[in-house]
Amino acid sequence: MNIDIHAHFVDRHYLDELTRQCKLDVEETADGKTLLRDRGATIAWTRPDMFDVEHRLRDMDKKGIGMRVLSVSAPNVYPFAGDEQIRMARHVNDRLAEYCQAHPDRFIGLASLPLNDIGASLNEIDRAVSELGLKGLAIGSNIGGPPLNDRRFEPLWKRINELRLPVIEHPMFPKDTSDMGEFELPLRVGLMFDTTLMAARMIYAGIFERYPDFPLVLAHSGAALIMLLERLDNGYRLFPDCRKHINRLPSEYASRLYYDTCAFVEAALMFVVGAVGASQVLAGTDDPFIGSDLSHVQRLRVSDADKAAILGGNAAKMFGLS
Repeated sequence: MNIDIHAHFVDRHYLDELTRQCKLDVEETADGKTLLRDRGATIAWTRPDMFDVEHRLRDMDKKGIGMRVLSVSAPNVYPFAGDEQIRMARHVNDRLAEYCQAHPDRFIGLASLPLNDIGASLNEIDRAVSELGLKGLAIGSNIGGPPLNDRRFEPLWKRINELRLPVIEHPMFPKDTSDMGEFELPLRVGLMFDTTLMAARMIYAGIFERYPDFPLVLAHSGAALIMLLERLDNGYRLFPDCRKHINRLPSEYASRLYYDTCAFVEAALMFVVGAVGASQVLAGTDDPFIGSDLSHVQRLRVSDADKAAILGGNAAKMFGLS
């Protein structure tokens, strides 16, 4: 079975609340999109068919995708503050669980967490997994506060590691996009920067040294991380600060992480497969925002066994599917 591990759940109430919370401008386009914008930059956008589950199921059938792993896209629940963030996380997790329960053979859900409150996040992990049946977590590259390697998040990584919960990272907008004021650069470039920064920080901070038992998938094929591994390794060789929390080269930790195929371009994907192996790569389409089929995986110049692993075998193993 082909499994798409990078796809998104779109909820009207969440988007209405996001528009209110962030004071977003609503702009309709001639081709039927609704853009939610902040000072000229698109924060989120929709089309009517994104809310139609039957349309999405037909699209999966057309593209030969048996199952999709769904999460809330950027900016997730992080723009909300205090109890409102907790409430919104519970809302999107409840609705996502209902969506998946209605089609259990087609959808798997990933829980969002109110990461401004670690205690509430730990409670939501327990509720989402035990009560709602969600199969992992969606965590953004930044949450608008301290970086994810901050010591306050240690209880979070400890619990995730104990449960061996799959975590799929999704990029968020960098904290400062003031110099990206044209050409949708926050979306096109900023997200890739943020994934790369988050991954490098977590490797150097020893998160994967202390908590080696949970799978983490980096979105968009790891953004620029693979390209920078020798540079990160040289940092380890040259500077004491880069060896403070780890005892191996950063590239060794990166080789144990997982990467989706949402770079889409064959040359980039072959570079990732060559760096970390087909066992660490999982198919993704970024549906419904990109809506790719799986032809970018089918074209890869790898063995049939490796292609089958990327298309679904690796994800089936990660999520415990038969």
